[in-house]
Amino acid sequence: MRRALLPAAVVFLIAAPVVSADVSYRVIVHPQVKGNQIPRTALSSIFLKQAPKWADGQAVQPIDQSVQSTVRRRFSNDVLGQGVVAVQVYWQRRMSDGMIPPPVKTSDEEIVSFVASTPGAIGYISSATPLPDSVKAVEITD
Repeated sequence: MRRALLPAAVVFLIAAPVVSADVSYRVIVHPQVKGNQIPRTALSSIFLKQAPKWADGQAVQPIDQSVQSTVRRRFSNDVLGQGVVAVQVYWQRRMSDGMIPPPVKTSDEEIVSFVASTPGAIGYISSATPLPDSVKAVEITD
């Protein structure tokens, strides 16, 4: 019975529209990262470490929120298309192959500080967090 329900759930997730007004996070990058938009698929590849470099050849440095973070839960569901637990399972498998997950910070302020001071960095923070000039927000496109 679970098999019959799973494809319907996947179709629902894929077909569900993304309402940007409901997004409670924003993606930020180091100010030297070029562009103001990022495709959702590219963002997913970055955080799953399937895309190690930006278009200009600079190394991408993703930074994650704590697994207890509501912001991470929303980002994982919206961008990665899976919950935090599923992402942890993904990383357990990848670590057995020698891959290392993105580092984790415990607050929006730590994410902002890391992104501001690390060329090529990208992270996500609560949309309520003030955005300093030391980082820039990028829009997610579909």
